[in-house]
Order: sequence, then C-alpha cells, then structure tokens
Amino acid sequence: MEVNDQGRGQWGSKFGFIMAAAGSAVGLGNIWRFPYITGQNGGGAFVLVYVICVILIGIPMIFTELGLGRMSGRSTVGAFKRTGAKPPWFIAPFMALSVSFFVLTFYAVIGGWTIGYIYVTITSMDITFASFATNPYVVLPLFAVFMLLTVGIVLGGVSGGIEKASKILMPVLFVLLVLVALRSVTLPGAMAGIKFYLVPDFSKIHANTVLMALSQAFFSMSVGWGIMITYGSYLPKKSNLVESGLWVGFMDAMVALLAGFMIFPAVFAFGKDPAEGSTLVFQVLPEIFRAMPAGGALVGALFFLLLTVAALTSSISILEVPAAYFIDEKKWNRKKAAWVVGIAAFIIGIPSALTALDGSFFNTISMPWFGGKPVTGWLNIVDTIFGTLFIVLGSLLTSIYAGWAIDHKLLTANLGEGNRIFGKPLIAGVSPAQMFAFMLRYIIPVTILLVLLNMVGLLGFFAGT
Repeated sequence: MEVNDQGRGQWGSKFGFIMAAAGSAVGLGNIWRFPYITGQNGGGAFVLVYVICVILIGIPMIFTELGLGRMSGRSTVGAFKRTGAKPPWFIAPFMALSVSFFVLTFYAVIGGWTIGYIYVTITSMDITFASFATNPYVVLPLFAVFMLLTVGIVLGGVSGGIEKASKILMPVLFVLLVLVALRSVTLPGAMAGIKFYLVPDFSKIHANTVLMALSQAFFSMSVGWGIMITYGSYLPKKSNLVESGLWVGFMDAMVALLAGFMIFPAVFAFGKDPAEGSTLVFQVLPEIFRAMPAGGALVGALFFLLLTVAALTSSISILEVPAAYFIDEKKWNRKKAAWVVGIAAFIIGIPSALTALDGSFFNTISMPWFGGKPVTGWLNIVDTIFGTLFIVLGSLLTSIYAGWAIDHKLLTANLGEGNRIFGKPLIAGVSPAQMFAFMLRYIIPVTILLVLLNMVGLLGFFAGT
C-alpha cells in the first residue's frame, strides 16, 4: 500500500480510486430508490430533470468535497481543522460523521435483505416480504454477515482492502446490470415501460418534480456523508481530481439510469404499477421474476446479487468515514477502528433489524415531522434524521464553508492541480474554475436550501398533482 507524507493510506491507482469513489456513490439509492421515485414522478420527465441536476449540482459538490479532502490531507473533521475552521463550523463534519455511522446501522440491515433475496429468488420461494422481514432468526444473521463483509474489506486498508475490492465489485456490478437490463427489455410488452422511462411528458414537470430530482441527485452521489472528503484525502497532489470527479458523477448517474432499464420494462410487461413505491424491489419484482417464462429465477438471483454488490461498495465507504476519524484524530490503528465501529453499528442497528415486527416497540415508535404525518418505525426515524435531514444540513453548511468561510480560490487552485484546462478561459473568457466557483458560492447553497425548505414542509405549496 502506498503511503503519503503524513503516514496515511493512499490510493494505488487512478482507476482504483474512481472505482472506489464511484462504488461509494453507487448503492441502494441508485438501484432501489431511483426507480420508484422516477415511477412516482412522471417517468421520462423526471429522468431528464435528474440528469440536469446531477450535472449542475451533484458533480460540483463532488468536486468541493474531494478538493477539501485532498487540500487538507485529512478526513472529515481534520479537513475542517486544517483549513482553519472555527468551532461553529465543526457542526458540518460532525453531522457527516453521524450520518455515516447511523446510516450504516440500517444500511447493513437492508444489505442483509439483499443477500437473503438471492436465495429467495433462485429457489423460487413463495414468501412475502413481510414474512421475510419479520423473522428475526433470518434478518439478524444476514445483518451480521453483511456487516462482517464490510468490516473485513475495510480492515484491508485503503489500497489493499477498499481499492482492491472496488476494482472487482464495480465491474461485476456493471456486468450484472447490463445482463438483467437486457433480459428485461426483451420481455413481451417491455416497450411500454421503455417509452414511460425515456419519453418525457413535459406537462408532468412542476416545481416539486425539480425538488425531488435535486434530492435524488443529492442523496445518490455520497455528498454530505464525509465520504468524498475522506476519499479525497487519500489522493496524491498530482492526480487529476476534476477528471476523476466527472467519472464518479457519470458512473453514478449511469447506474441509476441502467436501473430504470432493468425495472420499468419488466413492470409494464407484467402490468404492475410503476409508482408502487419503496416496496417495488422486494415485493413487486420477485413476483415478476417468478412469472418470467424462462430464466426468471436466475435473473432474479442476479438482480439481488447486484443489489448486494451495490450495497457493499457503499457500506465500505460509509464505515471508512468514522474509522478514518478514529485513525486520524484518535491515532487508533485500522484494525481497532474498523472493528469498534462495525460492532457498535451492529449493536445499535438491531432495533432497525427488528422494525418490521408488528406490534413491537421498534415498529410502533413514531416521531413528529414538520407539518406532515409522523414518521413511524425505528428504521424510518433513523433514516429521516440522519439519512435525510442531517445530509442536507451538513451539505448546506459545507458548501457555505467552502464558498465563503475559506478562500475559495485556494480550493479551485487545488482542483486545478493535475488538470491543464480547469483554470483556462474556455467560454466567453470564463474558465471552468470560475464557473465552479460561481456554482459553489451561489447556486449550490440556494438550491440545497430550497431542498431543505421543501423537506420540512415550507414549500409544500409548490407540490404538483
């Protein structure tokens, strides 16, 4: 493993970094959440707005976090310390730390479900998702297996564990995506799903569609978690960060778009509702796989295998954030950091694994939410606080900090290292660096603030019908 001048791990190759960073962004949000959000928001119209949001907001935020990490050579909290942050600004990195840790406590539960469903589909087991998720003798061991896989990879270090695994897992993920998508688009009646997915109906684009697309682009690209800052801190100064960031954003969006080709043709071919919601993957799709005329069980197993791979490439990056904090700030060795974080996340995640048990405390517990329906269930509460609210708040603070609290010219100069054209005038005498600075200082904070206000119900009057 290469080591930089601070004695920390470093990526062994550009390809390895891109695979690891893309793997952190590519996860259940792309393959599980993106299709049902698309189905609920008009299909092709939503996809078009989503792609625009990725280009204008998601990728610049990836640049910002990678730049902060490489400029400081430290993970989340250390990046703020080394760039001169005063105490109030430390809210942002500690929010990112809490996001990564607490999301891991339930993300690994869902990862365990994907492992279980490989067996369910390959054996054509006739079982409802409710029956599966409410069996603690099934979900807890699967949760433990997924967490052990995650810890085991992180134990290997930056280049020896995360990078090596990502070099294998990400190509496997893309191959599986293409295989399942090809089977889906060749089903009788699949063309209706392709049309729904690709042909935009502009009458369905309204303010709420834009805000939902912004939210999806935002959540699926691993910004606000501290992941990109941590991964950026392992980059050498000579690396082309701009090119790498573009690849990460492109691959993240590509996986989400491919997920739509897997799901919507099959959904329409079997007359299902594309707006089914979060149950689409674990309830509707297994029914479709069982009903496929040939090879349905194999296709289903491949689908849930790729879900497992996607979940794993993200979970290793999520665990790396708190582990890197203890390694950098508390001087723990990697073995201690990975095991302590993994075991603590498993223990605290047990309530999330038991959320589906009808009538249990973890199933019935509820939390009031801004002017809307209470959030019910332990897993949903943790997701709402840490996987939604804290991500947006932390990202808002990070964008303001990077654009206004520090000299943003230092950040753009760091981004330009290893890239010849970033600082050169290209369009009307304006350089990519200047365009990025404008986006960072004005467009991104305002956009994130709109997402936040809509999330807490203050922009509810914009919602379309």
